[in-house]
This record gives sequence, C-alpha cells and structure tokens, in this order.
Amino acid sequence: MMFKESILYRKLNKQIVQCQTCAHYCIIKPGERGFCGVRENQNGKLYVLNYGKIIALNIDPIEKKPLFHFLPGSQSLSLASAGCNLACANCQNWEISQSPRLYKKIEGNNIKPVEIIKIARENNLPSISYTYTEPTIFLEYALEVMKLAKKEKIKNVWVSNGFMSPESAKLVIPHLAANNIDLKSFSDDFYQQSCGARLAPLLETLKLMKRGGVWLEITTLVIPTLTDTEENFRQIAKFIYDQLGAETPWHISRFSGAISWKLNNLPDTPIKTLKLAYKIGQEIGLKYIYVGNATELNLENTHCPKCNNLLIRRTGYEIFRFDKNGKCPKCYESVNLIID
Repeated sequence: MMFKESILYRKLNKQIVQCQTCAHYCIIKPGERGFCGVRENQNGKLYVLNYGKIIALNIDPIEKKPLFHFLPGSQSLSLASAGCNLACANCQNWEISQSPRLYKKIEGNNIKPVEIIKIARENNLPSISYTYTEPTIFLEYALEVMKLAKKEKIKNVWVSNGFMSPESAKLVIPHLAANNIDLKSFSDDFYQQSCGARLAPLLETLKLMKRGGVWLEITTLVIPTLTDTEENFRQIAKFIYDQLGAETPWHISRFSGAISWKLNNLPDTPIKTLKLAYKIGQEIGLKYIYVGNATELNLENTHCPKCNNLLIRRTGYEIFRFDKNGKCPKCYESVNLIID
C-alpha cells in the first residue's frame, strides 16, 4: 500500500491526533481510523490509507457532474478513491463510498498523479473532475493532481458534499475552477440524522468557495418525507440568492429509492414536488434552475434570464447551443457561461 502522511492534522498527548481535513475534526487514538475510514493513526502519525488508490476512472460529459454552465458540451476525466466523510442514507455510490468504514477494505488501482495528467492530455480533455466519492477524503492526492493539471492548463472540478474544513478549502481553492456542491437540506437535524454531519460547516464552505472565485453550482436531492418541504426549498433558494448570487445554478434532483443505500422503502419524488421547488426558485429570483432525473418535465434547458430565449437545449448528455459566446443573440444578456 502507498500510505501517505496526512497534511492536515495536529498531534495531541499520548500519541493521539486530531485530523483537520474535514469538518468532523476527528480525535483519533493510535491504531484507530477517523469517521471516513481512510485516515489512520499509526504510532502518533496520521496516514492516508487511500492515497493513489483509484477506485473509479472514467471520461464523462461535464453535464453529468452536473455542471451546466462550465465548459458546456465538453468531456472530463473523472476519478475517485474509496471512502467518504458522510454516511448519507440516500447514497447511490455507497459500495465505494462506505466500504472503508463498513468492511475496513480500501480497494483501487495505484495510479500516480502524473499518469492522470497523461491520460487527460492524450484524450484532449479540458478538465479533471474529482467525483463519485467525496474529494476531501483523498485531499493529498487530489491536490497533487490539481497542481500538475493547473500547470498544464487543465481545469480542476470538484463534486463535493462541502463538509470540509476551512483549512482544506483554503488549500484547494487556488487550484479549483468549478465545484458542484450538494446542499441536501437546510435542516441541521437532517444532516445529523441522515448524513452523520452538520449544516453550518457546509454553508461556510460554500461562502469560502464563492469568495475564492470558484464557479459554483448547487444540487439538492428532493427526498420524500425528508427534504421535500416548501420551507426547505425556500431556505435553500434564499441562501443561494443571498450568499452565492442569483446567477448560481440550482439543480433540483429527483430521488429514486431503488438505487439508494438505506431508503429503498421511499417512493420516487412526485413530479408536483419538483415543480414546487422549481417555482420557489423562480419566486426567489434564481436565474438558472434545472430539474434532473425527470425528463418529462423538460426543465434542463438554459434560457436567457432576461428575454427567456432558448440558449442551450439538453437531451440527456447531448447539448445544442444557440448562445453567442455566452450571450443571448437576441438581447445580448450574459448567460454566465464559463466557456474557456
């Protein structure tokens, strides 16, 4: 195994350490691991057990992240290591995100950071996405790849739960171009009971990313009985509008119990609930609201926020652009696209 010493931790008494990588700030005794299952105290030093062990490596459409306003129509080299710092009952990738905690197993192929860059270059990919699991839990590896990518003019993208420490955020932001962050709920109770986390650190991460100039898109999975209230939609939309800006895209995603970790008993999100969230986002004043996993609604296209002209039509992951260099050809309004 390629163990690597963690870059964010402090030593306490009796060989105990405190991890500072994510917002759990785990206190870890010798021989034990943190909440994520991939950081272990070995004789008073904190080691990253999943360093360089890549569990997934694919070329994906950037729209799959989902990122709709960042390099639209492009492909991204997507990678992940096993583990996560949350334990969301709704998780769809739980086999790889939860395996280090459930089974103490850390699987994956050893791939050096320079090899990731080589693959991206060979395939003429404009970005690398750190996705599928939480990138914070493989911070050291991600940072090494990100620094190399930036030198090669390859953009870095995170798909994150946002539950990272400010220390990690400050290391990542200078090398990060875009981030889709899950804002699952505006209820701290939901985060504690369904994810094993807290809301406040996530909100702080979002504000740090925005201040740091990272392009943000927000995803909310609408889970029946858990995150489907009008009040929740209104609080999320208002936070996005007030703290991140009206131009920040909000992806409202339909829940499917069949592919979740522990919520198989719940029904798929009703269409009327998705419509309600969409309507509330419009009322608050968000410019770009998208509804995913509900093709019948046809709400994944981008329209001009000023004249409502259709500018990007999306069919699955295929896109058709009618904008003119990120602007509406009719009224010349910007559509807040990052196109290079």
